[in-house]
Amino acid sequence: MSSDHVSRILSEWTRERPELDCSPIAVVGRLSRCTRDVEARIEANYRRFGLHGGRYDLLATLRRQGPPFRLNPTDLQGQMMISSGATTHRIDLLEREGLVERFSDPDDRRGTLVALTEAGRSRVDEAIASHLETEAEWLAALGAPEREALARLLQTLAESHGI
Repeated sequence: MSSDHVSRILSEWTRERPELDCSPIAVVGRLSRCTRDVEARIEANYRRFGLHGGRYDLLATLRRQGPPFRLNPTDLQGQMMISSGATTHRIDLLEREGLVERFSDPDDRRGTLVALTEAGRSRVDEAIASHLETEAEWLAALGAPEREALARLLQTLAESHGI
């Protein structure tokens, strides 16, 4: 493996503390650096659509539901794994922009539903195509078998930590 920033860090720790198993740095350090880099690229792409990650996440969550593209705030919160306050804040911002709308739940007099507007659906449909291109470009150094293997390994790690 060629020498990168993490290789240097690993080498320095191994030199300074040879009694420690520093091998986790090789994975976690690179995973951390990769995460920061891909997130920065994805956020830059979202900005092209007047969005950022949190707003995109809410729009995409509604879009994935299929017609009529709506959920109640509690289900939105659960799918996005954020607090109720953060969910409300995102809904408020997107509602002001005309990308989502709130209305009474016809099946629950006390309930509210949040739905994509036509403008919201159009925006997220454009953004998802570009988002997937950005991710594919980031992964271009890996062939399909490598991507599948990496996806399985990351899934194993995520499941082992309940995430």
